[in-house]
Amino acid sequence: MKTILSLFTLFLLFTSCEVEGELTRDVVEEEISNEAVLKYSGIFIPTSGINVQGAVKIYEQNNTYSLKLDNFSISSGPDLKVYLSKEDSPSEFVNLGNLNPNATYSIPEQVNLADYPYVLIHCQQYNHLFAIAALQPN
Repeated sequence: MKTILSLFTLFLLFTSCEVEGELTRDVVEEEISNEAVLKYSGIFIPTSGINVQGAVKIYEQNNTYSLKLDNFSISSGPDLKVYLSKEDSPSEFVNLGNLNPNATYSIPEQVNLADYPYVLIHCQQYNHLFAIAALQPN
């Protein structure tokens, strides 16, 4: 019985690791249309030992929001993700997907942007914060 319980616990442990939540979307490379309205923007600030340049912009079109990185570059790192965050640290966040400076990230409808005033670039594998951008309304 102990063996079955141990195997079941081990199975649950392995199947629950690294599962991305429902809010995580695949990144789509698309252009922001001319009808989109710039709603928020921010400039990235690096954490210690990291080089980062660029900004983040959030656009609204047809009641949907998209996040785009602008003139963005960062030190290389493994498993870098783009997060919308309630704080300037990755404690309460929405994972928008893998970092791709040329991509447009769709923000899920159920996300209230007023609750997420930061965009973070975070190394999920090593739990290391690379950069922070505080969003300002435009």
